[in-house]
Amino acid sequence: MAPLGDGGAAPAANNLVVSFGEMLIDFVPDVAGLSLAESGGFVKAPGGAPANVACAIAKLGGSSAFLGKFGDDEFGHMLVNILKQNNVNSEGCLFDQHARTALAFVTLKHNGEREFMFYRNPSADMLLTEAELNLDLIRRAKIFHYGSISLIGDPVRSAHLAAMRAAKAAGILCSYDPNVRLPLWPSPDAAREGILSIWKEADFIKVSDDEVAFLTKGDANDEKNVLSLWFDGLKLLIVTDGEKGCRYFTKDFKGSVPGFKVDTIDTTGAGDAFVGSLLVNVAKDDSIFHNEEKLREALKFSNACGAICTTKKGAIPALPTVATAQELIAKAN
Repeated sequence: MAPLGDGGAAPAANNLVVSFGEMLIDFVPDVAGLSLAESGGFVKAPGGAPANVACAIAKLGGSSAFLGKFGDDEFGHMLVNILKQNNVNSEGCLFDQHARTALAFVTLKHNGEREFMFYRNPSADMLLTEAELNLDLIRRAKIFHYGSISLIGDPVRSAHLAAMRAAKAAGILCSYDPNVRLPLWPSPDAAREGILSIWKEADFIKVSDDEVAFLTKGDANDEKNVLSLWFDGLKLLIVTDGEKGCRYFTKDFKGSVPGFKVDTIDTTGAGDAFVGSLLVNVAKDDSIFHNEEKLREALKFSNACGAICTTKKGAIPALPTVATAQELIAKAN
C-alpha cells in the first residue's frame, strides 16, 4: 500500500496527523468484572493511545501516520499490519531485534473502568532513539500528536523531545493527550512532573477530569483548577467528563458540550476516539480554534465517537465510522 499523503493523494498531505509513541497488545479478560488473578481467559486487542488515535483518524476518513518502535516479533509485525489494514501510514514504524513488543493486561471492572498491569522491561517502544526518527514524515504533517508515556525514560524521551522540536520548527500544530498511566512511572510525583515538563509546548491539550484532579491536586469540577492548566499561547484546552461530555476553553470563549447515553461495555480507547475525531476536524480547518460554533459542532461529533467506542471491547475494533457517529447524533436529536 502506498503511504497515505504520497503520490496521487498529495493534497491530503496538508491534513496529515502524525501520532508518536507506543503501540502494544492489551490482553482483556473475556469475562468483565474479574481481577486479573480470577480471569480464566483473555482476548488479545491492539492498543496504545497514540496508535488508537492514528487508527481513529483514518477510520473517520482523515490522513494519519504512526511513528514508533516495535519488537521484531510476532506481536510487533501483527500490530504494524493492523495499522496498514486501518489505512495508517506506517513508514515511521521500526522493528527492534533485541526487545519485545509491549504487553498490557487490562481488567474491566463491572462499571467498564480499567486496571492495568504492564510488561515492558524495556519494551521496543521505549528504545526508539533520536537518530531513528523519521523527521521527514513529521515535517509533512499538519498536526503532530503525542502522549506522555514516551517521556518516562530514555532513549525514547530524547527522541520525543527532538520530534517535538522538529514539529515546532516546521510550524506544525502540537497536540498533547497526557494519558496518565501511573503504574508505568516511578511515582505519582514523577508522573506529574514528567507530564507537566512539556505542557507549555502544545497548541492543543486534551485531559480527562481524573487527569485534571491528578495534575492540579484539586477538584476537576472547579474551573479555577482547570484554568491553572491554561497558559499563554495555548489554542484549546479540552476536559473530557466521561458520559457527561466535555468542557472547552480557548482564549476567547469557553463552554461545555453534553455527551451521549450508551450502554458502556469497555471505556478503553474512548478518549482516543474523541481525540482522533477532533484532530480530523482541526486538520481540515484550524479556524475551529477561533469559531465557537464550529468547535461545538466538532465536539458534539467527538463526544459521539467517544461514546460509540465504549459499546464494544477493545479500542481499535470499537472505533466509530462517520456514519455510526452521525447515526447516534441523529438518534439523540
